[in-house]
Amino acid sequence: MTGEAAVLDTKSYTDEMLNWARGQGKILIVVHDNPDPDCLASAMALRHLFVMKLNREATIAFSGIIGRSENLAMAKELEIPLVPMGLLDFGEFSVVCMLDTQPGTGNNSLPPSVKVDILIDHHPIREASKACRWVDIRDDYGVTATILYEYLCAQNVQISTKLATALFYAIKSETQDLGREANKPDREAYLRLFAPSNKKLLYEITHPKLPVEYFLTINTAIENAMIYGRLLVTNLGNLCFPEIVAEMADFFLRLEGVETVLTMGRYSEEMILSLRTTKHDLNAGVLIKKIVEGRGLAGGHGMMAGGKIDNVGAAQEEIREVQELLVARMLAELGLEGAKAVSLGSLKPMLPGP
Repeated sequence: MTGEAAVLDTKSYTDEMLNWARGQGKILIVVHDNPDPDCLASAMALRHLFVMKLNREATIAFSGIIGRSENLAMAKELEIPLVPMGLLDFGEFSVVCMLDTQPGTGNNSLPPSVKVDILIDHHPIREASKACRWVDIRDDYGVTATILYEYLCAQNVQISTKLATALFYAIKSETQDLGREANKPDREAYLRLFAPSNKKLLYEITHPKLPVEYFLTINTAIENAMIYGRLLVTNLGNLCFPEIVAEMADFFLRLEGVETVLTMGRYSEEMILSLRTTKHDLNAGVLIKKIVEGRGLAGGHGMMAGGKIDNVGAAQEEIREVQELLVARMLAELGLEGAKAVSLGSLKPMLPGP
């Protein structure tokens, strides 16, 4: 199901999908690299669906790391079984599912030779995705987890407290409490999942202890922040974990007078990018593809997007060259070529004395 077809009978669709999977062998669920709450909850839900309807376990595989403290807490507190992709023999699996990402996007490590059978996502459809057997892409949804919640409801599958907590937290974090790109199904799922979710677990997930590197990265991001009109760009330097790039983009978007934020940082020979905007007439997914064109891969949708540029060395000259290219393209796309760069520190207001 894609686009308007997403409103088709979910019960019939999932019946057919499950009947097909019933006749297959081992099941693999693949999520994107450095998984976030949305893909973790989605994988947990799909795995539960297979257990309850097919009496079949499924393996959840990921690549990269789970570095953000909230995401680590989620995986630990909700006991999500995760297997590093490098430990798998893909030949053992007859059914390959992909959640919250798509083939060829660059943000998952599934080898191109491995065919995806079941694809569920909320990002705009890619050409390669059309070759998958079962495709449910709803780019008008704010969260992939909402789609999986609807699968469980359509199949009358009981949702445990931990699964409800995972799904609720995914919608909460991805849409920032329904304030960003949430549609009616997201809102309905959020409200229905709130009651059965475990509030103590939610607190443990949303208030974890943070490593010192986290605060040092914030300091670097603030020191490097430059403002061009209503655009803020910052380089976080070398990263301790890649997810912090997106977190800092959300953080700086709260700055008074700023409408669009581009954050970047180097991790494992890659320049990781995150783009956020509050402008409804600006498509972040389209914009970030333009600024990395010819140099990297990117994707996203209305108000949020991400990407990466591979093979970025540690030399400051090389890092500076990549940053200058991205900033120049960003300014051109936003019509800000003549905007003067202003450091965040120079905006410090005059504070009264003691």
